[in-house]
Amino acid sequence: MSLIVLAIPLLGASPQPASVVSMEDRRFLEDIERRAVLYFWEQTDLSTGLVHDRARADGSRAQGPSSDIASLAATGFGLAAICIGTEHGWIPREQAAERVRITLRFFATRAFEEHGWFYHWMDVANGNRKWDSEVSSVDTSYLLGGALTAAQYFSEDPEIPNLAKEIYRRVDFEWMLDGDRYLLSHGWKLGDGFLKLKWDTYSELSLLYLLAIGSPTHPIPADAWYAWQRPIYSYGPYQFVSGGPLFTHQYAHAWVDFRNRRDRGLFDFFKNSESATRANQLYSSRLIGLPVAGLQNIWGISASDGPTGYRIYGEIKYFESVDGTIAPSAAGGSLMFTPDISIPALRAMRERFADRVYRKYGFVDAYNPTLNWFDIDVVGIDVGIVLLSAENLLNGSIWRWFMANEAVPHAMDLAGFSHPPAEIKAVPRKSMGVVPLQ
Repeated sequence: MSLIVLAIPLLGASPQPASVVSMEDRRFLEDIERRAVLYFWEQTDLSTGLVHDRARADGSRAQGPSSDIASLAATGFGLAAICIGTEHGWIPREQAAERVRITLRFFATRAFEEHGWFYHWMDVANGNRKWDSEVSSVDTSYLLGGALTAAQYFSEDPEIPNLAKEIYRRVDFEWMLDGDRYLLSHGWKLGDGFLKLKWDTYSELSLLYLLAIGSPTHPIPADAWYAWQRPIYSYGPYQFVSGGPLFTHQYAHAWVDFRNRRDRGLFDFFKNSESATRANQLYSSRLIGLPVAGLQNIWGISASDGPTGYRIYGEIKYFESVDGTIAPSAAGGSLMFTPDISIPALRAMRERFADRVYRKYGFVDAYNPTLNWFDIDVVGIDVGIVLLSAENLLNGSIWRWFMANEAVPHAMDLAGFSHPPAEIKAVPRKSMGVVPLQ
């Protein structure tokens, strides 16, 4: 296999934004965080620990086909959310630890698994397969991200790290290669076998590959990191590797601290995600209707709900006219990359549209100001990425807790990542006072 070497200049990237967040902005972001933690606390089944895929923005359960659907990825975000809520004093520590234990016990002993991999969609009450779901490789990686984060945060409780390690060690990454030497399959279906799609192009795959390379029981070769393609795109002054909408630049970064590191191909994943975010902001600012309507600071296109249903907005290779739908998770999920443009966008959304967009669990999943359409739902993974991104910006907590697990730093060493030039320290958190979840 030939090594792919890409030393890509990230054209047009502005100077690094200031790491200091104003007290006013910190209060705003902590309010977003607290509302998001409340979603994961309330929208979780108490017997399985599974998190609902979506809910109504007013706090009631989703209606229709989604009413009993749990999301594996949202459950992974939820485990990290409990750590955040506990750290801020919003959840009593023993109640939080018990919720984590319930979740990890379910996956360790009760949930259906195939070679350690779990269903993408499940019945929230019992974990039964829903929606003709596949056993999903990337969604299992998000569950592992949350589990390993909780293992470090609740390390004083031996059951939690032991369960998390048991779940991780059971995952057979070699089996998910489906005979390939380097490329992991998207998943597997009972009766059909492996899905034909491979994780072969830049996307939300990097957490999955690092967990696979660093696995203590079923590792794949370190050169798998260089086996997937890295297409280069340009928009305005920005040049970056991409393979899909903006969330593909966010999810792995919620856990993996890529700051000030380059792989053997001299590629900086953190700066790449910053450039992709700034391109998204520039593209959004050029949409017909937004500047005219006085919404200059508002931007953000990603996979989200829309006026006609869920849609993958902003597929980068198309980057053509869309319908004007704004996803707050686009700006919110990139807080850790671009606070200088993400915080003003979120503030403008709340100030301009108030409780039409900002409700019990934070921002609705999406809205379209030109069509006067406002979502009535929130989606767990979108609530989750905003929460983890905000926490990483303010305190670096998820990065610190997750990276304390030896597997991923070991995988990065095996893949030839450089080490940061100096220890990165988060901005100290100044307490806003303890306000318990209600």
